[in-house]
Amino acid sequence: MAGQAAQKLLQAVRIAPEIFQLRPDYRALLLVVEGIPPGPSDDSTEALLQQAETTAKDLLSKHPVTEIPHIAAWREAYKAFGAKPQKTRNSLEALTRRVEGGLPRVNRLTDIYNAISVKHQIPLGGEDLDQYDGSPYLIRATGQEQFHTSSGGEPLVENAAPGEPVWCDGSGVTCRRWNWRQCPRTALTDQTTRVFFVLDALEPLSDDALTVAADELASLLKNLSPEVQTAQRLVTASTQSDQA
Repeated sequence: MAGQAAQKLLQAVRIAPEIFQLRPDYRALLLVVEGIPPGPSDDSTEALLQQAETTAKDLLSKHPVTEIPHIAAWREAYKAFGAKPQKTRNSLEALTRRVEGGLPRVNRLTDIYNAISVKHQIPLGGEDLDQYDGSPYLIRATGQEQFHTSSGGEPLVENAAPGEPVWCDGSGVTCRRWNWRQCPRTALTDQTTRVFFVLDALEPLSDDALTVAADELASLLKNLSPEVQTAQRLVTASTQSDQA
C-alpha cells in the first residue's frame, strides 16, 4: 500500500509556474516516508546533530552566516517576493544560527531531519501525512489564503501576504514563505509515522547534492525499522511543465 499511495501522492504534487518565474533555478526534492517508528532522541541522533553542528561551525568560521552560499541564495529569493530576510529567516538560516548554542533536541525524527538540513545546508520541511488533506501544492499567495497558527498558546488565523510562496493542502496553507513557518495542524509530533518531506534548492546547490541529502535522510529513517518505506520525486521547472 505504501509504495502505490506514496507514488500517487508524489505525482499529484503541483508547483505553480509563477514559482519558477520567480526563481527558474528552484527545485524541490519531495520524499514520502512511511512506517517510521516514533521515538525519543537517542545516542544515534545526538551523534548526527553533533556532526551537523561541527560541519556548520566550520562553514561559519569561513563566512558570516548571511554569506554561506545557499543561505545567501535564499535571502535573495525572500527579498524577491517582498520578505525582509533579516526579519523573516528561511528555515536553513534559522537552524544554522542556532548551531553555536546547540541545535534543538526534540525527538528522533525531528533530530534526524534537522541534522540533515544543517549538514547539507538545505532547507528541509516535514509534514505529518496523517494530518494532511489531499495533495500538496506550492503557489504564490493572493493574500486571501488562510494560515492557522497560534500566538501565546491561543489559536490565530493570519492571511498569507500577497505574492509570498505558500505550500497548501485542501484545508489551507501548510507552510508560509516557502520554508519559513509551518502550520501546527501538519507539524510532526512524537506520534508521527508518515511524513512528506520537502528539500528546497536554489543555485549554487546542485541536483546531485540535493539527491545525496535526500538519500541520506531516507537511509537513516530506513535504519530505524524494516517497515520503513520511501519514495521520492524531483520537481524542476522542466519536469513540472512536462506534466502541466
